[in-house]
Parts: sequence; structure tokens; C-alpha cells
Amino acid sequence: MAEQHTRSQQQQMQVGHPTEAIKSLLPQRGPSKSQVLAVVTLFPVGGALLCLAGLTLAGTLIGLALATPVFLLFSPVLVPASLMIALAVTGFLTSGAFGITALSSLSWMINYMRRMRGPAGEQMEHAKRRVQDTAGHMGQRVGQKIQETTATT
Repeated sequence: MAEQHTRSQQQQMQVGHPTEAIKSLLPQRGPSKSQVLAVVTLFPVGGALLCLAGLTLAGTLIGLALATPVFLLFSPVLVPASLMIALAVTGFLTSGAFGITALSSLSWMINYMRRMRGPAGEQMEHAKRRVQDTAGHMGQRVGQKIQETTATT
């Protein structure tokens, strides 16, 4: 059904004047006042920002062209200095990350232990006793099996 509708529209466009096809692509009504005001306001702002971007690019290229010989002359000093600064910054950041990780781990453990003192702590004690009892029973069974195997051999 949708295919028949699009085919009939295409046939009507082909039969009609070429400007009809172009008009069908354009919106039926013009832009609103707020849209026109936005374009009129933002066009000069965008142009000014584009000019500033171009000036910044030109200044950067000129500065790079002037600083390149200085960088080449002082590279035996600058390269090791920049590596040392980069390693120091990396060390400080890593140290901070480890410190934050340690503090958050300790905080989690303290909060976990605080929660264990309440009713959950009693449950934990009960679970410990059950594990101990089960371990005792399993030890007795293993002892019995060992005695049985030694007695039969």
C-alpha cells in the first residue's frame, strides 16, 4: 500500500512542472520569528569566533616557527627535563590513586565491620559455629575411614 502511494506521488511529480518537485522538498511555511532572530544573533557571533580561531592558529604557527630553532639548540637539556617532569607527575598521580584506593578500601572494611556488630554479626557467629561443627564431623568421618582402611589391610 505504501509502495503504491509513493509510486503515485513519483508519477505526479514526473508529470508536473519541474519546480513542483523542488517545492515539495521545501517546508510549507517559512521560519518563525524566533528562528530568524537566532540566526541574526548567532551569525555575527559565529563569524567573530571563527576569526579568533584563525588568528590563534596563525599565532601558533608563527610562534612554532620562531621557537623551533631554540628547541633544536636546547634539546639535549629539554628532552631529559621534560621526561623527568613527566615521570614525576606520573609518580604523583599514581601515588594519589593508590592512596585514594587504600582509603576507600579501609572505609569499606570499617563500614562492613560496623554492620557485622548488629543482627548480622549474630548470624555470622552462628554460621561460624555451624562450619566448626561440620568440620568436626568431617574430621571424625575421615578418622573412621582411615581406621577402617588400616584395619582391613
